[in-house]
Amino acid sequence: MTSISEAFQQNYPSVSGSAPIIRLLTPADRERWDAFVMGSTKATFFHRAGWQQVIEQAFGHRTWFYYAESGGEIVGVLPLAEVKSRLFGHSLSSLPFCVYGGVATASPAARRALEEAAQALAVKLNVDHLEYRNIAAQHPDWPSKNLYVTFRKEILAQEEENMLAIPKKQRAMVRKGIKAGLASQLEDDIDGFFAAYSHSVHRLGTPVFSRKYFRLLKEVFGKDCELMTVRHQGRVVTGLMSFYFRDEVLPYYGGGTDEARAVAGNDFMYWELMRRACERGLKTFDFGRSKAGTGAFDFKKNWGFAPTPLHYEYQLHRARAVPDHNPLNPKYKFFIETWRRLPLGLANAIGPYIVRSLG
Repeated sequence: MTSISEAFQQNYPSVSGSAPIIRLLTPADRERWDAFVMGSTKATFFHRAGWQQVIEQAFGHRTWFYYAESGGEIVGVLPLAEVKSRLFGHSLSSLPFCVYGGVATASPAARRALEEAAQALAVKLNVDHLEYRNIAAQHPDWPSKNLYVTFRKEILAQEEENMLAIPKKQRAMVRKGIKAGLASQLEDDIDGFFAAYSHSVHRLGTPVFSRKYFRLLKEVFGKDCELMTVRHQGRVVTGLMSFYFRDEVLPYYGGGTDEARAVAGNDFMYWELMRRACERGLKTFDFGRSKAGTGAFDFKKNWGFAPTPLHYEYQLHRARAVPDHNPLNPKYKFFIETWRRLPLGLANAIGPYIVRSLG
């Protein structure tokens, strides 16, 4: 029986070195996959090979990490994962649990070959839809979701420059945290971070990721995945997991306890990350994805960051409409209010079984 990867190699043979061959990532390919990602202006942290291991081991989802090869060199990548749920449908996405994704290549031929591979796989799997989480629009004829924006801003060369670049009201919140005697600390284990993060998402009424997921992220990405906590009088009040990619820092998972509000713990936490990034000579602070009309959106704008729309594009297969699985959907209001009333321990125990299906 011909495998999927063999079929695509037959469909896209190398002709005079011009047409790319489509292959599936193997452990032996990870180093050169990541070398391509690090050197490609089209790629992001979420195109790294390690996401295959994380998604498979943390959530049990099947993955297809395709790459295009020409002349023995990788010239494009497309990481994909399948999420199949009775509650939330059946999707093939690039990439679930990540804010960015899609095809990363500068080659039109590689893009075409990778796209055709993904679309053929979507048909084979009989999914509801194929999703690309693009930074820039790629398929104007596909249905899209105009829900998310990203916030990115230059990190200035001097610490005081970055402080003064923060709008006055937000800067006052940062200084409130400094006056309260807050102190940041880098961590090797997830316990302090997880306590603050899980408390925060429970308060918002959303399911928490598993401890295993965060441990895997730290294990797989090593020094490029950093944990930081903020303490007040010795107690952890906020926790943050950040990713590092080239000259960028991406605060990705964070949260705080009720005590954090009184001492501006979250404001201080993000300032500390920015300050530390400035010390390291990094150039870009990627504040990540938010939904328009939410508190997180307003919080990031208050820092002086301007929103840039993200282009989440969908090729519909069995589905008739773009999925709408997000807390702003009115049909989830009852679920959110019920979740908030659950004991924290119970929410942390059952949350990972729900969130794995959301992607």
